[in-house]
Amino acid sequence: MAGCCSAVAAFLFEYDTPRIVLIRSRKVGLMNRVVQLLILAYVIGWVFVWEKGYQEMDSVVSSVTTKAKGVAMTNTSKLGFRIWDVADYVIPAQEENSLFIMTNMIVTMNQSQGVCPEIPDKTTVCQSDANCTAGSTGTHSNVGVSTGRCVPFNRTVKTCEVAAWCPVEDDTHVPNPAFLKAAENFTLLVKNNIWYPKFNFSKRNILPSINTTYLKSCIYNAETDPFCPIFRLGQIVASAGHSFQDMAVEGGIMGIQIRWDCNLDRAATLCLPRYSFRRLDNRDANHNVSPGYNFRFAKYYNDPSGGEHRTLIKAYGIRFDIIVFGKAGKFDIIPTMINVGSGLALLGVATVLCDIIVLYCMKKKFYYREKKYKYVEDYEQVGHLLASPAGLSGTVRRPDPEPSSWSEPQR
Repeated sequence: MAGCCSAVAAFLFEYDTPRIVLIRSRKVGLMNRVVQLLILAYVIGWVFVWEKGYQEMDSVVSSVTTKAKGVAMTNTSKLGFRIWDVADYVIPAQEENSLFIMTNMIVTMNQSQGVCPEIPDKTTVCQSDANCTAGSTGTHSNVGVSTGRCVPFNRTVKTCEVAAWCPVEDDTHVPNPAFLKAAENFTLLVKNNIWYPKFNFSKRNILPSINTTYLKSCIYNAETDPFCPIFRLGQIVASAGHSFQDMAVEGGIMGIQIRWDCNLDRAATLCLPRYSFRRLDNRDANHNVSPGYNFRFAKYYNDPSGGEHRTLIKAYGIRFDIIVFGKAGKFDIIPTMINVGSGLALLGVATVLCDIIVLYCMKKKFYYREKKYKYVEDYEQVGHLLASPAGLSGTVRRPDPEPSSWSEPQR
């Protein structure tokens, strides 16, 4: 209890004041300078030069529009001879910051509402009506509602009958190679407008030096033409390290990244976009369940008698997501002063580190500690004891006399 009271009293009634002690030691002196140089290198090199700590920063605000071009020709037994243009393979026509281009598909033509047998699999094959439950729908099926009857699918197999759009879709085999493999040579124009609201600075990726004639003939190339905003689809996928023809079979998601890092202390013409490409969906040996990207849509029509029909298309393709990011910086006195103050405060770390080594790690630590700390009693209390009769008869440690103004301080 006495020790606790002494600690509390020491905390409340004792005051520490810094004392300058000059230690003539090569090791400690060299370590102090090395730490100070490292801190200065960090503040000047990293904070001010690399991270531009003297600037105020702002994040980019962006808008993106896209336009695809390209024509493909197919000739199949199901669809016959056909020309495919933008209106056929860009679905939907406009999206926000993305574009889907169909590269493969499964077509089920001339569907009408009625009853028909399901496609055979382990859950639909039956032997009798007892194997089929009327009114049931498969949890993972979008075919139709079971009628409860077991009907022939072909000469050898029976399946449960459903009320659905008939004939039902058979998507067990995906066409390989891709139906629209010519999409590799389609082109994509990306128009990107950016704005930094804090600095009221705006720009677009179609640079002022680009004219209509150049825009109609250029194709992006990272080495020879890095600022052309027109990209060949096959080149986008190849730049991400993948094969377009392999990706076109089951589809996927590609990211077109546009980075705007602008130093507004320099000329505005030096604020330029940088393009990079990356595949965003997982496609490797460990992620081969439900690969790619696909969805279904239908085209409806009526026959001369008024009956409703549709053509169902399961579309596989590549979705291109345009991702815009970046930051802009401009000189401002406030962040400059904050970082200068932080750097000066960090220089105190060198003193703290050297004190720890001198007072706790060196062989002569007790000698240095005696020189570092000086204990002084309360002057008023000592003076009172000296003035009292009891104080004269006792042994009292006198306070150190104050040095004269002309005396040299002891080192």
